[in-house]
Amino acid sequence: MEVNREHISAWLQNLQDGICQALEQADGRSTFKEEQWSREEGGGGRSRVMENGAVIEKGGVMFSAVSGKAPDFLFKERAHSDSAQAGNHEGLTFFATGVSIVIHPQSPMVPIIHMNIRYFEMSNGTRWLGGGIDLTPHYIVDEDATWFHQQLKAVCDKHNPAYYPEFKTWADNYFYIAHRKETRGIGGIFFDRLNLRDGMSFEQNLAFWKEVGEAFAPVYTELIRRNKDKAFDETNKQWQLLRRGRYVEFNLVYDKGTKFGLETNGRVESILMSLPAQAGWLYDYKTAEGSPERETLNKLKKGLAWA
Repeated sequence: MEVNREHISAWLQNLQDGICQALEQADGRSTFKEEQWSREEGGGGRSRVMENGAVIEKGGVMFSAVSGKAPDFLFKERAHSDSAQAGNHEGLTFFATGVSIVIHPQSPMVPIIHMNIRYFEMSNGTRWLGGGIDLTPHYIVDEDATWFHQQLKAVCDKHNPAYYPEFKTWADNYFYIAHRKETRGIGGIFFDRLNLRDGMSFEQNLAFWKEVGEAFAPVYTELIRRNKDKAFDETNKQWQLLRRGRYVEFNLVYDKGTKFGLETNGRVESILMSLPAQAGWLYDYKTAEGSPERETLNKLKKGLAWA
């Protein structure tokens, strides 16, 4: 059976269903509320948001499938080898579908997580896959960070052993807050414009892409289980708000998904779902020498070998 946009879109909606069920079970109290929306230029989506849960303070599992005139900024990025960068772009249309997830937990001991997997095609025949998963602990636990990266490496190695080191480095560079000179968290994997490469067909890369999406629920629910019952105090909560502030800075200044959504007249509530309900910015805040906060800050660096 030929893989097409309808197949991919239907698979993504099933993935959204499964992830929401797993997160509701892990939370144990709250459930996702769904809102269906449409876009005047073409397409729409299903936004599912959970708030004020036992574990999840605010989280969204968003599905979208949109289409329309290809935005100009796609052609202003760095040169790529695909045909999207060649010839006249006038009149080109696009179709994009994906699932995007951000979870902000109640406890500062439970990490923030983000995942996005997306499929993009244009009317000139260009198509590609993109996505990734990254983890943003408020407090870095080495054992958890190593385990998290090991799970992603296992997914990559199953399909192409070159993918984990390449996509891990890509995540380190992408999820970097340049004006703070620190990474957003401990990274993960990130990839874009994945199509034919390294002797792999589109269908082989699609299988990898799907397995990245399927890894989300078991990985994050295990991290919830490990950390949700840990004690914390007001100092920990204040640090959580400051780390959320860094998360906001990255998403509003650097994130390409946010930019794509806003520049293609996407639904603002869905695009900015990634922002926490509460965040903080203290003037010239300094961590204390030897504190858990300083230890975490010292590990927000590119190139750390977690797996």
